Amino acid sequence: MNDPGPAPQGNWLDPYMPNRQLAAQPSAVMPLGISAIRGLLFRQRWLVAGVLFAAAVVGLIATLLVTPMYQATAKVSVKPYGVYVVEGQAEQSIPSNLIYDYLSTLVERIKSRKLAEVVVDNLKLGERNDLLGPDVETGRAPGMTDAEWKEAKRKIAISMVAEAVVVEPPQGNWVIEIGVQSEDPVLAAEIANGYADAFVASDTRTSLETNRYAMTYLAEQIEQTRKRLQDAEQLSNEYARSRGIIVQPVGGGDEEDTGNAETLTSAKLANINQRYIEARAARIQAEERWRAVQAIPASQLTEVQTSASLQSLVADLTEKRAQLAELRQRYSDDFPQIVNLRAQIDTINAQLERSSSDIKSSVRNQLNVVRNQEQALARELENLTGATLGEQDQKVELSVLDREAQALRDQLKILLDRYNEVNSAANVKPGTLQQMDAALVPSSPYSPNLIRNLSIALALGIALAAGLAVLRETFDDRVRSPEDVEDKLGLPLFGHTPYVAERDMSTEGSNRFSALMESYSSIRAGIDFSLPRSSNLIQLTSSQAGEGKSTTAVVLAEMFASFGRKTLLVDADLRRPSVAKLLGIEKPKVGLVEVVLGHVEFEAAVIRGVHENLDILPVGEVPRNPTEILASHEFKDFVARCRNEYSLVIFDSCPVMGLADAPMLSRLVDATVFVLEANTMPFSRARTAVRRIIAAGGKMAGAILTKYRALEAGQNYDYQYTYYQYNPRD
Repeated sequence: MNDPGPAPQGNWLDPYMPNRQLAAQPSAVMPLGISAIRGLLFRQRWLVAGVLFAAAVVGLIATLLVTPMYQATAKVSVKPYGVYVVEGQAEQSIPSNLIYDYLSTLVERIKSRKLAEVVVDNLKLGERNDLLGPDVETGRAPGMTDAEWKEAKRKIAISMVAEAVVVEPPQGNWVIEIGVQSEDPVLAAEIANGYADAFVASDTRTSLETNRYAMTYLAEQIEQTRKRLQDAEQLSNEYARSRGIIVQPVGGGDEEDTGNAETLTSAKLANINQRYIEARAARIQAEERWRAVQAIPASQLTEVQTSASLQSLVADLTEKRAQLAELRQRYSDDFPQIVNLRAQIDTINAQLERSSSDIKSSVRNQLNVVRNQEQALARELENLTGATLGEQDQKVELSVLDREAQALRDQLKILLDRYNEVNSAANVKPGTLQQMDAALVPSSPYSPNLIRNLSIALALGIALAAGLAVLRETFDDRVRSPEDVEDKLGLPLFGHTPYVAERDMSTEGSNRFSALMESYSSIRAGIDFSLPRSSNLIQLTSSQAGEGKSTTAVVLAEMFASFGRKTLLVDADLRRPSVAKLLGIEKPKVGLVEVVLGHVEFEAAVIRGVHENLDILPVGEVPRNPTEILASHEFKDFVARCRNEYSLVIFDSCPVMGLADAPMLSRLVDATVFVLEANTMPFSRARTAVRRIIAAGGKMAGAILTKYRALEAGQNYDYQYTYYQYNPRD
C-alpha cells in the first residue's frame, strides 16, 4: 500500500478542499498567428456576423435618409505658355517642377470668393429661389430695406456657390474639372458652366490687360535705355580722346570693344616681346653650337661630315696614314717613299685645319650677331614696358566705360524685340484657358453612394467586430488546443479525442479504425509507455462533470484488457456513478460501497465476463457519506488488495471542483490522469483542480483533452480526421 503521506493538520478534510491560494492567475497573452486568428474568427463568428449585419443595416438606412446630391462637371483646358507676359510674349514652357504649383494657383482662383461673386452676378443667383430655397424670405430681418435685403441674399448666394464648387489640381494632364454640387441637377450644371465661362473670361481679360500694360511698360523702358546708351557712348569717346588712346579691334570686328581690343603701344610691345623671345632662343642655340665645335676635332664637325670634298680629304688622309704605317714596318724614316707620304699627310692636315678654323669662325660670328640682336631687343622691350604699364590703367577705365555702353546696347535690342512681339497681332494671346466640355445635367445623384456607404459601414463594422472579438477573447481563458494543455497547465499530454456528436457515438465506438477509437488507442499507448509496470493504480478525474472522464475510463480499460493486461475498472464516483450505464449493465444492487463496508465479499460484487481480462466493480447503492467511505481504513485495504490481484486498476472518480473525493483518492493511487473538455473548461478552473490534486499529495501523470474541435482551435477542418485516419490494407 502506498504511503498516504503526512497526517493532515486540523480538520482531516482540509487538505482535500479548495484552497484560496490556488486561485487562477491571468492567462497568458494569446499568441498572434494565422491559426490563432483563424480560431478566433471561427469562435466569434456569430458576433462578427451580427456586427457586420448591423453595420450594413445602418449604412443602408443612412443612405436612404440622406438627401440626394447631384454633381455637374465642366472641363477647362490649360495652355502651358504665356505665363510671364511682362518678360515677353514668346511661348515659354513651364518648368516641370513648377507645373503643380501653377495648376494649384489656377484651382485656388476658381475656389476664390471673387470668382464666386462673378458667377452669382452673371447668373443672378442672388434673386433665385431654386438656389436660396423657397423659405429664404423668412430670414429677412425686420426693418431691412429692399436694397439691403437684395445685397444680403447676394452674399448668401455667394457663400452657397463657393461651398458648392469642387475642384482639384489635375494629375498627368492640363485639364481642370470644375464640379458643382446641388440638390437640383439642372442648377448644378448651370452653375458649373457659369464657373467655366467666368474663369475663361477672367483669364482672357487679364491677358489683354497685361498686354496693354506690357506695351506701355516696354515703350518707357526703350526710351530710358536709349538715352542712357547715348550718354555712355559719349563718355567713352571723350575719355579716349583726352588720353590719346587709339585702339584697334582684335579679329577684324566691326564694333570697337576695348575688352577685346589692344592699343598701338600694347600691340608693338607684344611684337617686340615675341621677337626678344625668338632672339634669346637663337642666342642660346648659337652658344651651344659654339661650345660643341670647340671641343671636337675637325674631322668630327658636322660641316666636315656633310661636305663631300672635305670627306674626300679625310678618306685620303686615312689611306696615306695606313700606307705610312705599313712602310715603317719595313723601312726607316729617311726612306724616300716614307718622306714623301709624310709630306702629303702634312699637306692634308693643313687643309683640314684651315677648313675647321673657317667653320669655327663662322659659328663664332653667328653667335656674336644673335647676341647683339638679343641685347638690342632687350633694351627696346624695357623702354616699351614702362610706357605700356601706364597705358594699361587707362585702358581698364576705358574698358569699363565701353562695357557699360555695350550692356545698354544689348538691353535696348532685347526691349525692341519684345516690343515688336507684343505689338504684333499674331502674338497677342487671348488667354491661356479654353472651355473644353460644357457641364451636362446629371441623370443620377453622386451622393448618397450606396456602394461607398456600405463599404464604409462594413469597414467600420469589421473594426468594431474585431475589437469586440478580441475583447471577448481576452476574458475567455478556455482550453482549446493540445498546446494549451502543455503550455498553460504544465502537464504532459497523452493525447486528445475529436468531438463526436451524441448520435454518432455508437458508430464511432464500434469501428476500431474510426478517428475516435484511433485517438483512444494513441492515448492508451502514451499512458502505457509513460508509467512503469509497478504503477498499476490509475485515477481518472476532471474539473467538473460532463468532460468525458467516465467514457475515457471505460474505453481505456477495454483497450488495456484487449492487450492482455488483467484490468479492473472501479467506479469510484460515489455521487453520480455512470460506468455500469456506459457498459449497458443493469444497475447493480451491490458494488464498491458494500465491499468497503463489509456487507458483501469482493467476489460477489465484481462483474466478470464483460470483456476478456476486464472486471468491473460498480458503486452499488449511492452512499450518504461518500467522503467518509473514501477516507476509511477499509477503503485503503481494498485499494491494497486490488494492487496485488490486478495488473492494472483504473478508478473513475468524481470531479475535483467542490469535492474532496478525487484529492483523497489521489493519495492512494500511483498516478492521476486529468481529463478536460476542449473549448469548455476554463484554464483557471483546470489549473485549480490540478493544484488541488498536487496539494493533496497526489501525482499528476498527465492529461487527456476530449471533444477537441479543430476549427475552434484555428486548425483546418479536416485536421483531426487527417491526423487519425488509418486505412488498413485488405
